[in-house]
Amino acid sequence: MKKLFHTVLSLLFLMVLIGSCQNDQSKLPANLIKNPKTAGKEKGSEMGSISFAKTEHDFGRLIQGEIVSYVFKFTNAGDSDLIISKVSASCGCTASKYTKEVIRPGEEGKVEITFDSNGQRGIQNKTVSILTNGTPSTTVLRLKAQVVTPGSY
Repeated sequence: MKKLFHTVLSLLFLMVLIGSCQNDQSKLPANLIKNPKTAGKEKGSEMGSISFAKTEHDFGRLIQGEIVSYVFKFTNAGDSDLIISKVSASCGCTASKYTKEVIRPGEEGKVEITFDSNGQRGIQNKTVSILTNGTPSTTVLRLKAQVVTPGSY
């Protein structure tokens, strides 16, 4: 009886071991991830590349309470589709709208940043980070302004 139990247990273990070695076809292929920092460059490993005309804008002097906007334009200078996955501002006084569609190689997109100077005073330096699937993966846009209180200008 003990020998039969060990035999059944061994067969069960062997079946589990063989079953776990099967190739799982539902896994994603590795070539979907395009990372330029891998050991070798494979054919088809091109990436999108975000290229801004400028990454900084100075609004100059603003009266406290003014709301101003600026549109940063960019081009996909890479060889593959570019997608902006996230845009995040350094503070709640800035808001953004951006191209959410896929940007094909050579096409242009935009990131519109709105700055609300309400409650702000003095020299303001704000940043907005752009996260993409291309190179560079993160781009930082900068906004500057000098906010003065009404009557002090």
